[in-house]
Amino acid sequence: MSAISSEHDRIEALDAAGFTFTRRAWVDAPPTRVYDLVSDVSAISRWSPNATDVVFDQGAGPRVGAWFSGRNQKDGRQWTTRSQVVRADPGEAFTFVVGGAEDGIVQWSWTFRPQGRGTLVEQSWQLLRLDPVLGTTRGDLDSLRDYMTNSVEATLISLAQWIAEE
Repeated sequence: MSAISSEHDRIEALDAAGFTFTRRAWVDAPPTRVYDLVSDVSAISRWSPNATDVVFDQGAGPRVGAWFSGRNQKDGRQWTTRSQVVRADPGEAFTFVVGGAEDGIVQWSWTFRPQGRGTLVEQSWQLLRLDPVLGTTRGDLDSLRDYMTNSVEATLISLAQWIAEE
């Protein structure tokens, strides 16, 4: 990449709106059961290849305004995030924002729709604002989105398998 093109790709010239995706999977359980599993953030390490040690703050739970912390790992690095629940509709949707509702960086959304005897689960990832911690060029952010897409696909497959074997 030339110095000229990398200057044009700098974070100041980027728009966060293009960094989003949704993936879906069918699971063999009713929407309320899948919601209960997903909204119990302490269970995410069962399915996610990147998140571990996730726990709601003391006295909090899957309700709007609640905060939780979780450890993440990628490429041999580990870090802790703070997230806030912004939507908690049992059997329908669960959404949280990494960094909190007021100044968050990434929004994670789950929706649950009945389909046949099971549920169509959708998981979405959306970059809300640009932050150098996530990368400073379009290439960095494209790589992050691609990495997170693979992570979500692995999470949905693991969730479906876990439910099937439960």
